[in-house]
Amino acid sequence: MHNIKELKILDKATTLAIDIYRLTAQFPDNEKFGLVSQIRRCAVSVPSNIAEGAGRNTNGEFVNFLGIANGSLYELQIQITIAHQLKFIVDEDCEQVLNRIDELQKMNYRLQESIKNKHK
Repeated sequence: MHNIKELKILDKATTLAIDIYRLTAQFPDNEKFGLVSQIRRCAVSVPSNIAEGAGRNTNGEFVNFLGIANGSLYELQIQITIAHQLKFIVDEDCEQVLNRIDELQKMNYRLQESIKNKHK
């Protein structure tokens, strides 16, 4: 098991999820059960899977959950892009969120590689 209080990626993923909630609160009301719901589920899935994986018994399980979190990041990336193209998100906010997603994807990859390399 890993100490989730020491995982910088978890802090960043949690902050992103909170910021996504704030950002999507500005979307049109008719998107409440559509894109808003989907984007929020993806955003919450990222820190949730990192935390769940950290609490698992083996590093292999942790890497698996990091992979699931990474999939959610890619899903979130395309949903933010769609929301931007629909003009629900302004250029500046879109760019900022996409940059943060990219940073988390890179952190996730490095963490997975670090875990894998420790146990070769």
